[in-house]
Amino acid sequence: MKKLLMAAALATVLTGCDSNEVGDVSLGMFTMKDIKLNTLIDPQVPGVTCHIASIEANLSLADPSDSSISCRQTGEITQEMLADIDKSKSGEVVFKKSKSIFFKSMKIRRIYDAESQTLMYLSYSTKETTGSYKHSLSTVPLWGTKAYIHKTEETK
Repeated sequence: MKKLLMAAALATVLTGCDSNEVGDVSLGMFTMKDIKLNTLIDPQVPGVTCHIASIEANLSLADPSDSSISCRQTGEITQEMLADIDKSKSGEVVFKKSKSIFFKSMKIRRIYDAESQTLMYLSYSTKETTGSYKHSLSTVPLWGTKAYIHKTEETK
């Protein structure tokens, strides 16, 4: 019976953990807010890893909208990986996290800049906060990867 209770308690603790959370910084003893650091590996371009910092307010109905993002090449990026990504000007959502019971979420959108051969990752809130939509941008240039297309004088 004791082992069963321990297993149930451990399962409860583990299900509360975010599998992509890599850091947690308290904002102080008298606040219920923490800065959560999460990692995201792009599902279609696994050679890109993004780290997202956002504030989570425990026991609150809505988390603050502020977030920041930093993305880097952490593995191989090939032309085959880029073949199936959305290359429209609005790109595609690669991550979404609810930040409120009032329909606010944080999204990460990948947009491809063909001219500079760069992947752009935009972190943004879907709800206006104090007159502004909060957002942050990080870029991953393809220069030096197998996905980079060398332009010759004739193709310019």
